[in-house]
This record gives sequence, structure tokens and C-alpha cells, in this order.
Amino acid sequence: MRERKLRKLLSDGGIRKILSLVGCGVVAGVVVAAAALPAAAMTGALTTAGVDAFDSLPADFTTVPAPQSSFIYASDGKTLLAMLYDENRRDVPLSDVAPVMQQAIVASEDVRFYSHHGVDFKGVARALVADNGGDSQGASTLTMQYVRQSAIYSAKTPEEVVAASEKTKARKIREMKLAMALEEKLNKKQILERYLNIAPFGHGAWGIYAASHVYFGKDPKDLTLPEAALLAGLVQAPSSYDPADPAKLPAALKRREHVFDQMVRAHNITAQQAAEARKAPLQITDQHPSQGCVSVPYASLGAGFFCDYLYRWWLEQPAFGADAYERENRLRSGGYTIISSLDIGIQQAMKRNIDSKIKATDRRALMLSAVEPSTGRVLAMATNRNFSLDTSGNLPNPNRAISGPGSFPNTTNPLISGGGGVNGYQAGSTFKMFTMLAALEKGMPLSTTIDAPAVYHSHYPTKGTNCPGTQDWCPKNASASEAGTFNMWTGFGKSVNTFFVPLEERAGAENAVAVAQRLGIQFRAQSDQENAKGAHYWGPFTLGVSATTPLDLAGAYASLANDGAHCAPTPITEIRDANGKPLDVGKPQCTNGVSADVAHAAIDAARCPVGDHGGLNQCHDASTARGVAATVGKPVFGKTGTTDTNESATLVASTKQVTVAGIEADPDWQADASADHNHVDQSVAETLRDAMAGKPAIDFPQPSSRLAYGR
Repeated sequence: MRERKLRKLLSDGGIRKILSLVGCGVVAGVVVAAAALPAAAMTGALTTAGVDAFDSLPADFTTVPAPQSSFIYASDGKTLLAMLYDENRRDVPLSDVAPVMQQAIVASEDVRFYSHHGVDFKGVARALVADNGGDSQGASTLTMQYVRQSAIYSAKTPEEVVAASEKTKARKIREMKLAMALEEKLNKKQILERYLNIAPFGHGAWGIYAASHVYFGKDPKDLTLPEAALLAGLVQAPSSYDPADPAKLPAALKRREHVFDQMVRAHNITAQQAAEARKAPLQITDQHPSQGCVSVPYASLGAGFFCDYLYRWWLEQPAFGADAYERENRLRSGGYTIISSLDIGIQQAMKRNIDSKIKATDRRALMLSAVEPSTGRVLAMATNRNFSLDTSGNLPNPNRAISGPGSFPNTTNPLISGGGGVNGYQAGSTFKMFTMLAALEKGMPLSTTIDAPAVYHSHYPTKGTNCPGTQDWCPKNASASEAGTFNMWTGFGKSVNTFFVPLEERAGAENAVAVAQRLGIQFRAQSDQENAKGAHYWGPFTLGVSATTPLDLAGAYASLANDGAHCAPTPITEIRDANGKPLDVGKPQCTNGVSADVAHAAIDAARCPVGDHGGLNQCHDASTARGVAATVGKPVFGKTGTTDTNESATLVASTKQVTVAGIEADPDWQADASADHNHVDQSVAETLRDAMAGKPAIDFPQPSSRLAYGR
């Protein structure tokens, strides 16, 4: 039996398996001198037990890719907006690592790497004899080190993590068996590449790409000999040899001397080259990257809110996992390259235009969003706030009933996109658009006339401004001079309340609500959700009493510029996985909102409020923001909105190519604010003008005569 096992061992791998067995015997501490014995000396119970024990060990293991950083870029694919990671790591091919770096790591960690088959038995024996039976910290080849790190990342339970990292001979034996099995599957270059990408280099750098950037601010292919030798010396004790720490730099340089010596012995470099490298100046950049949306580079860009919107969008995508926890884990460890939709030029212009109107310390937030109508891609998002977790210097909350600081100047609340407890702000008369669309869908033409009194006795119930002696709602206009006869062009142009409430009665409030929902308006507030369920009686809806956000509003009006097709807002242009493969996620998702003819008719009326002449020239000087068209300088439509007590001010303006929506309000206490319409009107118009620079002027299609003037 014993002889058959030995013959099997020889037939399976010859002298290499014999040496493997000898090595395992040494590691197990059974016979220290076994490393020096010839194969013929392995007889008796030792040989039989050794073969049985070694053969019973697993020869394969399942590897899980080590966590990698995900990078978010602007739409140019070059401007880095944020890094998201659990471990700062980015895998690179071996061809992208300087040869001198490859030589340095091999010379430092495993000088016989290219000659052994996964296990250096001479090193094992020498280390264990020196260790006098204790656990050896040396003698681990690069292959064994890779096996250990990979086992840790592949562990599915805490117990498996402990087993993969415990300081025992049993772990060492497992690593040896797996290392030899791995070398039968991968060549040396493949193993070296995997090792360089998984090794810890300290200071928050995992893998050679991160280490090269953290310590020297360059790609690993550009590392020099002095730099490579320093990095190679770190992996033995990353926390002890941190060269970015002045107190630990001397130890790191001393360790580098060892690497130089090893490289000379390995004939990678000459003694003269080592001497010159020692003298070369070493510039430690200490570029430890901060991760997350609170660390977006170029603070003046104000892109933290957009980054946060992208992050929240990701957590809602089923393609990235079953729940938000799994999706976030994949984002922080999947090594994605995310090309966002953020247009740097438009973002800069938007932020500049906002900051020129209002300070970050103002309790009012001026919030803008820009959307591309044909795709739904969000081009820019900005406000006069700093996206920051540090609220220590924030001013007191305007609402005295709430103790503590307000959300200005620093906040991470999603003020522009909504969610996370932010329901939005009343957008006033911009919601009259949805009533007009519902009426047009009912076949009522733009020429529909209504006698609008100063105060209108509606059929809608109300708990607020009711007609004397009744529970009916009696809305009035902003000015008594607005009473008269209007059609949709002039009624929308002058924003006449007592025109749109009876128009809503004819079209059906539930239909106006349905149109708004089809165009992407979300009802986040509980009260709005309840009103939407009984929408037939929701008369004040047409006056914009529900909460919305600049992003939702921009997306809704952009649908009209897109001939009635609503493209759900998306922050994505392209996503590539860690292997560079494009993913089919984040592409434009467009649905039918309203018909093209209805959209064209609504646009013709919506050119009136912003001072455009309109395709059919029916505005008759009816305008609430006349200067917008002059500022933009190209065909434009839109609508202003103001609440009764100026708690908020809103403007949406759009060309065929870009839609911009802005709201000014107090996010902390909307009931007690005084919004400045000039802030909103000017910043929206100027941003749209800047976004259209270099783009052609495209006129809007005229509506059919049926929807313009009726049959």
C-alpha cells in the first residue's frame, strides 16, 4: 500500500510532488530535517501519513475579484467628479506597470519567483528553523501571498476570513497546496499581475495603481527606479513603512535599501544604478483621495448635488442588485467607470449665474437644473449651497420651533432632485401648463375664450379661501386688472388664475394631474399623494400648490420640447464595468407623454410668458417674464410661477435643445420666506443663454389649425 501511494505520487508529478511532500512535512513540524533528505528516505508511516494529508487538501479555490474603486466622470469622460470605494484600488494590466516596478517587487518579496512552482521549499525550511517551531512570517512566495489575499476577499463568513488570515501552520500548508495548483493554471506574468493589483501598500492604497497615485501622483507605467523600490518595500509592513508619514519615512527609506540590494543581487540593476537612485530626490505627493460626493474636486463647480443625485439614482436601479444595500456595495467595489451626463460648461455657467445673485449664507436657496429634452440627460444641477457634511458653521434654523442649525451654507440634502425627506417646493403657476395640456387633449383649442372675473366662484371644495356662505373655493387673480376675456395664449401669458380654474373644471382636474404624472411630476408629500387619489376635486392643483423640484419640473417641460415624448431624467451617459464592457443601464427611457400636436400647441402658448412672439403671433404682448426671450436670443418657451405670499418663485425656460428650471425658496421653513423673482428669472435665462452658446437656433413646429383655432 505504501509503495503504491509513493508510485502514485511519483507518477502524478514526479520529483516536484516529492519535494512538495517534503515541504509539507517541514511546515507541519514533523521532521525539520526532511528538507535535506532524498526522496528515497521517505518511507514508513511518515510517508504514508504525509501523502494522505497532502492529498486530502483542496487543490482549487473560488476567487472573487478584489474590491475596486468606481470613478465618476463628467460627460467629457475626463473630468473626475468623484471616486467611490471601500478600498482604493484599480486593477491594471501588467503591461501598464513599469518593468522596474515588476523587478523591484519580485526582488523584494520573492527572489526565486521565476524558478519555483509556487512554493520556495528552501525558504520554508530556513524560515522555520530560524523560527524554532513558531509560525513563520517569511518564506511566503508571491503566489502564496496572492492566494492568501484572494482567500480573504473570497471569504463569505467571518469564520472563513479568520481561517484565511490566521497565523498557523495549517493555513501555511493550505496556501502551499493552492499556490502549486494555481501555478499549473496561470503563468508567472498572470500571477504577478494579480499580486500587484491585490497587494496592500498602506495609506489607503490597495494595488499598484492606487499606490502609484497616492504616493507619486502618476500612473504605474511611469514609475522610476527610486519610486518603484520604495513601493516594493511597503508591502511587507504597510503601516510601519508609510512614506507619507514623516515619522515613518526613515523606516521606509531603510527598507528601500534592502530592495536596492536585492535588485543588485538579482542583476536587475547595477550597483552604480542603485547608488544613483539613492541620491535622486523623492517627491512624495501624499494624494490620499477622499471618496464620495462630499469630496468632489473643484468645489467651485458645485457638482456635489449632481453626484449625490447620481448616487441615489444608482440605488434605485434593479440592474445593480436586489436591494439598495447590494447596489451600494457593487458601486463601491465593482470598479465601474461612470461617464455621467454632467456638462462641465453648463454646470460652470449655472453655478456662476447663481452665485452672482445670492450668497451661500442666504436662508433662501436658489436651485437650478438643466435637462436635455431628447434624452432626459441631466446636464447640470446647482444651488447656492455647499455640498458638505460639516454643519458646524451653519446659521440657525429660521424656524424657531426647530433647535439647531439650518441647512445653510452647508448641506447634503437633495434640494434640487428631491428624495431623502425633501418633497420639493410649490412651483405656482408653472402647473397651469398641465391644465392647458389636459384641455388640449380634450379637443379645446388655444383660441378657447373664458370670461375671467376678479374672483371666480368654483365648484371645487376647499378648507381655505371659500366663497361667503359656502364651502366652495373662490380663487382670485394676483391683480384686479387681470379680469377680462382671455384665451389660452393670453391667459397663459398673463397667468390669469380665474381663467385656468374654470378651464380646469372643463378639462377635469384628474386629467390635469394625470398629464403631470405622465410627464414625470412626482408627488412625494403625503398630502399631495392623498389629493392625487381624489384628483377630481383638487382644484388648487392648477395653481401649483403641490410640492415639486427643479429637476422634475425641467423634465416635464423638456417633454414638450421633445414633441411630447417624456424621457425620464438620467444622470448617465455610459457605464463600463471593471473589464471595460459597456452596460445597458442608464440609457434614455422615453415614453409617450402627450401627442406631438398637443405639445406644439402648448409651446405656442408658452412662448407668450417669456416674451417670445409665438409661431402664430397670438401673444398680444401678454408676458410675465418678458426679458427671458431677449436674454436667450433664440426661440424659447416657458412659464413663471409665484406662490400667493412669495414663499417661492419659479421659472422654467426651454429651447428645443435645453430646458432649465429654477426655484427659489427656503428649504428649512418655506412658510416664512420672501423669494426674489429677479434671482430666478435672471439666473435661468442666463444659464439657458450660456447653454445654447454655439448651438443653432431651432424654431418650434406650429400646431395644427384644429388645436390652434378649432374646427
